This record gives sequence, structure tokens and C-alpha cells, in this order.
Amino acid sequence: MSTALDPDLLAQLPPALRAALEAQVQALALENAELKSRNARLEHLVRELQRARFGPRSEKLHPEQMELAFEDIEVTLATATEEHDTAVAARTGARPARTPRGPRSLPKDLPREERVLVPEDLSCPCGCGQMVRIGEDRSERLDVTPAQFRLIVTIRPRYACPKGRAGIRQAPPAPALIEGGLATEALLAHVAVAKFADHLPLYRQSQIMARQGIEIDRSTLADWMGKVSFHIAPIVDRMAAMLKRSGKLFADETTMPVLAPSTGKTKKGFIWAMLRDDRPWGGADPPGVVFTYAPGRAGIHAETMLKGFEGVLQVDGYTGYNCLADGRRAEGGRVQLAFCWAHARRKLIDARPAAGSSFVDEALRPRIAELYVLEKEVRGQSPEARLAARQERSVPLLTAMHAWLLQQAARLPAKSNLGMAAAYVLEHWPGLILFAGDGRIEMDSNLIENRIRPLTLGRKNALFAGHDEGGQSWARFASVIGTCKLNDVEPYAWLKATLEAIAAGHPNSEIDALLPWSFPKAAIKTAA
Repeated sequence: MSTALDPDLLAQLPPALRAALEAQVQALALENAELKSRNARLEHLVRELQRARFGPRSEKLHPEQMELAFEDIEVTLATATEEHDTAVAARTGARPARTPRGPRSLPKDLPREERVLVPEDLSCPCGCGQMVRIGEDRSERLDVTPAQFRLIVTIRPRYACPKGRAGIRQAPPAPALIEGGLATEALLAHVAVAKFADHLPLYRQSQIMARQGIEIDRSTLADWMGKVSFHIAPIVDRMAAMLKRSGKLFADETTMPVLAPSTGKTKKGFIWAMLRDDRPWGGADPPGVVFTYAPGRAGIHAETMLKGFEGVLQVDGYTGYNCLADGRRAEGGRVQLAFCWAHARRKLIDARPAAGSSFVDEALRPRIAELYVLEKEVRGQSPEARLAARQERSVPLLTAMHAWLLQQAARLPAKSNLGMAAAYVLEHWPGLILFAGDGRIEMDSNLIENRIRPLTLGRKNALFAGHDEGGQSWARFASVIGTCKLNDVEPYAWLKATLEAIAAGHPNSEIDALLPWSFPKAAIKTAA
């Protein structure tokens, strides 16, 4: 739509009105141009967001990279909005009205500082004297005080008999995890959580401290973390022992690049994980995860990690776990392997050709999808209720799917991608259908994949572990922090309290009180 005015009509208007109309038209033209520019920018950002989320596989981002992309796009959207609002305010004298946000959920015990703003003059205009308070308006803004370092100076006065008839009396030194060291337990916990929960490498933490005038070398921070790793090792060992008493666990593994000695290159190590999470069927045992570092991916490492465990092990189908179930296990009875439908589904998706496949489409939807519909309905119910629903609805679906898969596998070329995908599902079939006969078993191993994924982010930020022992320390910290998160325990609060208790001589016989899932329910005892 054109915003130009008819020259003949303008000529008939009084000069003042004509000038006002021309100014208004110019203002509208400017606003229109700004809106077009902003819309074009927003449309570009939306296209970028859609490409990152829904684009072809080769163009899709890794989940962590996608989060960063979302952040950058959201920042840019906010920038564009602020630019628009500022331009409108400059033109009109008022910023555009914003839809008020609903009440935010903030901790009730969050420290609050009230600042009362009183008008400079409270004299009543009618001359009767001072105005009186009749009410108030309240608003809240979230503030932060940056991490502030301080020195705790401990003074221990010495006392003696004024007549010199007795010895000197003095209070004993305060307990410390690192005797004679600079760091308090609170600082040790802060550094550990920043590195192993927030993925902030030690050299970056050293740089942050230096900006506040605290010169702590990275090697010193590493020495502190090594001492903390030593002290939490018994806690991790106890957690592992308690997890292996369970009747059902998850297991998974992921790569951990490790610096190879004397080469300047990295070698491939592995972080192995075992998880107990009985919440989907209302189990009474608290959830927990324990990570273990190993230099390889052979089955012997799975056997070592799970020594003493007998029951159902939910895994992704990796053959390294087969030694636990086929009688080759050196100690203990056989383990039942429950396989993962998410991995079976992924095999089918990866095998689908660019032109599409009716075989894959039917396998995914409706067959596998119908199984997941039921799983969503029974999540959180008792094992008995889950088992009854699966026997009634899942078993017939699985029986029909098995017969259909056999027919499809017979017609597909055995060495084709589709043929191998069908063979994979059939080969793992006994473990894939195990969930239908046990209400405690999940359809997939996504629960442990969600626990092991944060390790990959820390691995990317820190590049690699410096040594095999460094990998083991990494695994210990990941175990306690991951278990804290599973139990809705703040990692820093737990680690600080635990290190203080260890420094004060918490008895080894009561180590269960130090486990993350006991905090803060059980009192952490200290030596008298």
C-alpha cells in the first residue's frame, strides 16, 4: 500500500496541517521500513532454527550444539526486539506494552533484601501537612553477588598459668581435609562442581580467579581435585556395592579420549556406567549411577564392573555384555540381558534408503510406536499393573511383529542394509521382548543414556583426560554428582558437607550416611 499523499489535495490544505500530514507520512514510512527489516531478520532466524532442529541428518546439530544454537538465536531475537522497542520509544516517547509474565517459581528461603523507595516530598498539595501511607506496590528482581573469595583466619590463643606452674593450653586446630592447605572444604567443593558438573576446566577456573587477584595455578587446583578424588573413592565404592545388590540395573559405555604417555596423542579409553532407577515402576530403592573408567571396551571390563551382580541388565545390544549371560562369567550366576528398542529402532532408521522403505515405515509406525503408546500409559504404575497391561496389549503386538519380521527378512537381501537391520532385530528378539514378562523392565535403555550424555559435554570442553588415572578420577566425580542430580540433591551442598564430615573424622562404619541419596535425611556425624 502506498503512503504517498495526493499533491493536489495537499496544495488545498493550510500549510501547518500540510506539514503535519507530511511528517506523519514520513514517520509511518520509517516505521513500515523498520517492521519489514525486523520481520525479514526474524524469518531468517526462524529458518535457521528449523534447519538446526528438522534439517537433513547431515545438517542437524549434536544435542549440545543445538542448545548453543538455541541460545544464540534466542539472544539475537531478544536483541532484535530491544532494537525495535528502543526505536519505537525514540519515535513515540513510550516503549511498546509488554505482556506481563506470570509469577516465577523461586525458592521460598531465597535471601531477600527490601529497598523502599519514598517520594522526595511528602507534603500534601492541599496544605494539610504530611501525606500518610495507604498501601504499597511490590515488585521482585533476581540479583546476584558474584563468587567472592575470602580468607578465613583461624586464631588459636595460647593460655598459661600466670605463675608458671603448669603447661600451655590451646584449642586444637580446626579439622581440614588438606592439612596445612590453603583451600577450605567449601572451595574444594566449588572447584569440583565447576569442573565436573558445569564442565569448566581447571585452567579456565584459574583464569577466573586471576581476574579477582587470586593467583592459583591450574596444577594446584588439579592437586586439590586429586585429594578430593581419593577421599570420595570409598563413597563411590559403597554406592557401587549397593547398586549391585539390586535385581535390575542399566549399563552403558562411552569413549573417553586419554592422553597416551610420551606420544603427545590421545588414545581411546572408555567410561562404563551402571544405573539403578526404579522410579518408573515405583521401586523403593533410591536411584544411583556409578561410572568406571577402563582402557578398553572388551567384555572383561563389563564383567569387572558388574562383579557380584545377578539379575536383569538392560543394555543397548553391545556384544561386550554377552559374557555375563552365556556362562563365560568367572564368578556369579548368569545375568539376563534386556535389550533396547530405541537402538533397534535406530538400526531400522539408519538402514532406510533415501528413496524410503515401506518395511521401515511399517516397523516404526504403527508397530513399534504402538508399544511405546502403552509404555507411556503405564509409566509410574506398579510392576504388577505394568505386567498385566503388557500381557494384554503388548504381547499380541509382539507376536504379530515377530511373524511379520520373519516374512520380511525372508524377502530382503541378507547383505543389504535393510536385511541386516531386520536380522539385528530378530537376533536380539529374546532380549527385546523380555520387558513384556517383567513389570520392572523398561522398553529401552534411554534412562542410562540420559545419565551418560553429560559426560560427553564435559569431555568436549576438557578435550581429554590426561591419564588413565585421570579417567578414573573423572568417573568418581561423575558418579557422586550424577547420583546427586538423580536424587534432587544440590551437588555443591552435598560435597561441601561430605568433605567437612570426612575432615572431621566421620566414622567409616557409618559411611551410608554420606551417600548422596541419604542427604540431608541422615545426619552426617563428625568426630567429637
